[in-house]
Amino acid sequence: MVELRGVTKRFGSHFTAVDHIDLTIMTGEFITLLGPSGCGKTTLLRMISGFETPTEGAVLLGGKDVTYEPPYRRDVNQVFQSYALFPHLTVADNIAFGLRMKKVPKPEIDRRVAAASAMVSLGGFEHRKPSQLSGGQRQRVALARAIVCQPKVLLLDEPLSALDAKLRHAMQIELKRLQQKLGITFVFVTHDQEEALTMSDRIAVINRGKIEQLGEASEIYHKPRTTFVANFIGQANILESTLIERNGSEARVRLEGGVELIVNAANLAPDSKTPLVSIRPEKICLHHRAEPGPNVFEATVVEELFKGAIDQLLVETAAGLQLSVVAANESVTQDSFHKGEKVFCSLHPDDIVVVQNE
Repeated sequence: MVELRGVTKRFGSHFTAVDHIDLTIMTGEFITLLGPSGCGKTTLLRMISGFETPTEGAVLLGGKDVTYEPPYRRDVNQVFQSYALFPHLTVADNIAFGLRMKKVPKPEIDRRVAAASAMVSLGGFEHRKPSQLSGGQRQRVALARAIVCQPKVLLLDEPLSALDAKLRHAMQIELKRLQQKLGITFVFVTHDQEEALTMSDRIAVINRGKIEQLGEASEIYHKPRTTFVANFIGQANILESTLIERNGSEARVRLEGGVELIVNAANLAPDSKTPLVSIRPEKICLHHRAEPGPNVFEATVVEELFKGAIDQLLVETAAGLQLSVVAANESVTQDSFHKGEKVFCSLHPDDIVVVQNE
């Protein structure tokens, strides 16, 4: 549905916002462009919509080159962060605005506006003005206005950022449900990792104008390829190591202080002697007694933070290696771990991933 071929966008002679990005987005896919502020994700979205023209490269929609086509000639619609509603128009008139510009007959407009209002749970609000709506309701009006024109691609530029946490979570579920029902290709821009993981079929993690990693949410989270991806999505212990030996898909490495681990070597470069490894805090299992198997070592709990459903712990080996650990609080009767306690840490080799320094 959308294809970007070597797309680059420069502003002036010294700043490159988007740097030779190749990306294919499939029909009916929910893809998220995820990255920090200033990484180029919104500029990329604006080139798909036609509000920016690439300095180099091509933008294709449905196989057609639209690189130099204006926005109104592209079968896309956009939902903006600010919603961009007309304050003097009612909900129904805001939703109908695009259809009237296209000179759609009034009976058809009325039918489609009613259907779009019902789809986003705004039935009965058609005669209100935006000032009479909550933030979540205004977001739904903006969404209904975008989908009522039945675009092939819907572009969403951080549309949930102005909502409070509880409403934002509810709208994440609602947006995903709506996308699956409509079958429209969604291109969603956010800097919020939870939004990306919750809703996306695929995630493109963007850093400094380039795609660092593209894949399904579970792949991006569990198998990050770079230190940037590992740190930006979730928490990660990034540790320097020395390669001892490699055996097929696994390798043995030595961490600071002499702890030796068997790790997943899928991303290990052939000539790497000092690989970086990433360990998610929740993948470290704590025990009161030594467990049989590889990747078991002793440590002491040096910090303990209660966070309701989880405990955030910091453990330290005798040689000074520190690791962040997340332990679930399933019940008050289960074994727990407290500051000053000796513990044994265990890890599965597949949960220790070699990453490249970006």
